[in-house]
Amino acid sequence: MSHDYRSGDVLSLECPFTETAVTGVTRYYVSVRWPWWEVDPQAENIRWNGERALPTPAAHEWEVFRTEPAETALKPGDTCLVGIPATVVHVQAVHRFDPPLVTGMLPRPASYLEVLRRGETHDPCLEDQGCTIDPVGGEPLRIELVFRPYAFLEPGDEVADRDGRAWRFDAAWNWCPFDGEQSGTPAWPLTLLFRRGEPTPKETEEVTRATSAGSHADELERWSELTRARPTTQQPRELSGRALRQHGRAEAWVTEYVCRRFGPSGRSGPSTADQPPWRAHSSRPP
Repeated sequence: MSHDYRSGDVLSLECPFTETAVTGVTRYYVSVRWPWWEVDPQAENIRWNGERALPTPAAHEWEVFRTEPAETALKPGDTCLVGIPATVVHVQAVHRFDPPLVTGMLPRPASYLEVLRRGETHDPCLEDQGCTIDPVGGEPLRIELVFRPYAFLEPGDEVADRDGRAWRFDAAWNWCPFDGEQSGTPAWPLTLLFRRGEPTPKETEEVTRATSAGSHADELERWSELTRARPTTQQPRELSGRALRQHGRAEAWVTEYVCRRFGPSGRSGPSTADQPPWRAHSSRPP
């Protein structure tokens, strides 16, 4: 499918299981040689050792990649398979980077998807939730769009509803009414008023036809059935690499991501203190 993902998308993920070797085991993590990535020789201050740590049940984390046999059955030196069984997730946020981020690994990611597993609702009070994937990275991911609520609209579209209220569409569950009232949802059918300027007759007709039957509640019901989750009213904004850098957060974001996912200094080996890697070491690579 197109790589134009957005928050609210329901995706089916799968990655063929590939043979690899176990390099370390702790209570919280099993480290394996990652069979799909290469070390980035041009990366500065981040040295990746070619491994990745996958959580055991004791870590109380969810990771989309799994091993066969299960992580708890492995010991250093074992051969195992690593991949993604068929899994349904929903996209919580999309982060885009231009130029691609330097993480110490190749290929360099141009975007990350923050995804939640089926049955998990986004909790803004949790610092860590779900997992992050590069949709076009080195892993041979098979990604299928199962459902996109309001697929006929684009972020930033402005519409008028059946009751004459005007709205701006920011995300499936994030609508901004122009009348100042913060309650309610758009009443179908909808009329497209604005899409990067005056919409074409074809664009207007497509929105009108798509909303001639059904309702906002129907979109929500289908999404909830697939995700077994509750939507959040305010979706995170989709961040670009330029915006992150303008706010001075790009380096910190990358450092935090690499240390959380792959261990200190871009390494994924287990901590000698048998603690999750980012808790046992400084979060900034040397």
